[in-house]
Amino acid sequence: MPLQMKLDAITLDCPDPQALAAFYQQATGLEPHPKSDADFAGLNREDGLFLGFQRVDDYRAPSWPGQTVPQQLHICFNVGGDLDEAEAQLLELGAGKPEHQPHDEARARVFTDPAGHPFCLVKS
Repeated sequence: MPLQMKLDAITLDCPDPQALAAFYQQATGLEPHPKSDADFAGLNREDGLFLGFQRVDDYRAPSWPGQTVPQQLHICFNVGGDLDEAEAQLLELGAGKPEHQPHDEARARVFTDPAGHPFCLVKS
């Protein structure tokens, strides 16, 4: 019988936890964790999933799609609305959009958060 595990938390390294938490809060609508501080910030989802951001001295952003500094983690978000509208909003919030897009852009798009972590928006 396989081990039964439930994902509880994802934590990203970054240079500024508060700024990265604010980006993801605006992008997702998740609620700020009440015990966030300058070195660790978090967001809570209704079902208990926690998205955390921890300060790392001398942080080096991933170099996606290159591997000079590997991505280490890739998050995908399902979007029920229009991908063009979601892209415009993310770019306004400070996301980047790499030139290399490995998927059909009508279905999925790769972005980078302000700390350089790659993530995808996928049309539901």
